[in-house]
Amino acid sequence: MQALLWEGRPDKSVVCRLCAQACRLKPGEKGLCGVRVNRDGGMVTLVGDVVTSVSLDPMEKKPLYHFLPGTRTFSAGSAGCNFSCRFCQNDGISQLPADGRIPGKRAMPEDLVALAREYGTPSMAFTYNEPTVFFELVYATAGLAVDRGLRCLLVSNGFMSQDCLRALEHRICAANIDIKSFSDRFYRHYCHARLQPVLDSCKRIKEMGWWLEVTTLVIPGVNDSPDELGRLAAFIHDELGPDTPWHISGFHGAYLMADHPSTPLATLEQAWRLGRQTGLNYVYIGNAASAVGANTFCPHCGALVVERAGYAVRLHGRNGLCPACGAHLAGVWS
Repeated sequence: MQALLWEGRPDKSVVCRLCAQACRLKPGEKGLCGVRVNRDGGMVTLVGDVVTSVSLDPMEKKPLYHFLPGTRTFSAGSAGCNFSCRFCQNDGISQLPADGRIPGKRAMPEDLVALAREYGTPSMAFTYNEPTVFFELVYATAGLAVDRGLRCLLVSNGFMSQDCLRALEHRICAANIDIKSFSDRFYRHYCHARLQPVLDSCKRIKEMGWWLEVTTLVIPGVNDSPDELGRLAAFIHDELGPDTPWHISGFHGAYLMADHPSTPLATLEQAWRLGRQTGLNYVYIGNAASAVGANTFCPHCGALVVERAGYAVRLHGRNGLCPACGAHLAGVWS
């Protein structure tokens, strides 16, 4: 399938404009994502009609805690990734085999939207692997979905280009972006990427008016220093706003770091306190049972507004209103 967002050169090389890797490819070469290839001076995508999994997920699994809480979202993923994270938890679909074989089955945008409507979900999520690399499928599917009354969201590493974000501006309305670390050295060593494009994407997403939540996977001895987590919390507060939810997620061994120790609960709760002390109104702990990190409290009076036990959700106020003081909490509630 013909790809979008690329430029050709007289020597038949192509420059990909889809993400911040900005791969320049000679004929026959694939991008770092493994799913975009230069064929005789033109860019094609190998996953423009490929899905590896679809599922009905709780919105809280994305995780999005302030976007239609308590609902389910029709989730779809494809194959490939523009990162090569050593700790990837979906490496079976994100990191393609050496023979270049693409897993998955064919699916057209009309099929995915029809399934979402059949299941009666109010939204669709592009997730599981990095949505940027199956942009063509996301773009077409989200366009149809919005026309048919569905809201669309991304779960992403945030390394897309500004051109990509502009193209999706009116088709996507919410995102959870991983800020994996506040260290460029971390991004280069563990992900083969860079930090600044992710920060730029987050700021642009806020400018476009999408609902944004941020997730950080805290890895012991790697990105868990109070100094780094404090600087990350300050970025969220100062650049994205104090109402931007921050999800602090516990690490469990995976992929090339399968033997690395899991994150102690004490580390996650220390990060939670750092976020709150920095002035963030909504900080959450994921992948670990915590007495402090699951529920949503009113930042004005402290009343319990959303109670969570795993993916079970109980709303104590209607449409994001605090049941005690009547304040409206940030988010998309209906």
